[in-house]
Amino acid sequence: MRGIAATSGKPAKKGTKRGPKIGRPSHKHARALMAAGYPLVAGIDEVGRGCWAGPVVAAAVVLPDGCRLPGVHDSKLLSPQQRATAARLIKRRALAVGIGWVSVAEIDAGGLTWAVQQSGLRALYDLRYPYHAILLDGNHNYLRDLFVSQTIIKGDQLSLQIAAASVIAKVARDNYMTYQHKLFPEYDFASNKGYGTPRHAAAVRQALTPLHRRLFKPVQLAAAGFTEYLEAYHGFTN
Repeated sequence: MRGIAATSGKPAKKGTKRGPKIGRPSHKHARALMAAGYPLVAGIDEVGRGCWAGPVVAAAVVLPDGCRLPGVHDSKLLSPQQRATAARLIKRRALAVGIGWVSVAEIDAGGLTWAVQQSGLRALYDLRYPYHAILLDGNHNYLRDLFVSQTIIKGDQLSLQIAAASVIAKVARDNYMTYQHKLFPEYDFASNKGYGTPRHAAAVRQALTPLHRRLFKPVQLAAAGFTEYLEAYHGFTN
């Protein structure tokens, strides 16, 4: 099934500047699949794709039709406290929640594209619950040959199933990286969660940890001291 590109919001009045209005995620896309004969729809989203350190983590969530999840949205738009509250609500109201982890060693061995697919497959396996179709965030359908599946651009802002998955995956991975901070405090994992920052780059220049993706180009540049090139890479923040 092809991915769906969608936008939200009304055009601004002439002479004014404002970003697009972001609505609440809904059951719209899941209900379209239900109407086509697929009554149980799982939403999948992953986190950690652009990190220098730590695993790729995906979550899969199956919701009952019409399930209300106030406060659940794209995890990037929520504060840590809001995400934690939302994750507890999702776990209470979802029919099933699954999480898939892909380790740093596996990422270096199989590559990032493979790791993202594996994280999604492992999240589906962890559901231990039936599903008939899948909604994926983005425009790359890595499950096309395996399942009835559909991609949605900005799916974590449009589909409640995907938004719920984004929250579960983000909270799980952030908690893991916060724990790793206790072992490697100089890398500031509690704040950057494994993404590239100047402080992280300075620590990498001294040494790498077992959490670092050694074949990831930004990690190699930071380790070699070529920090002036890092801003070109997704995920690096000053």
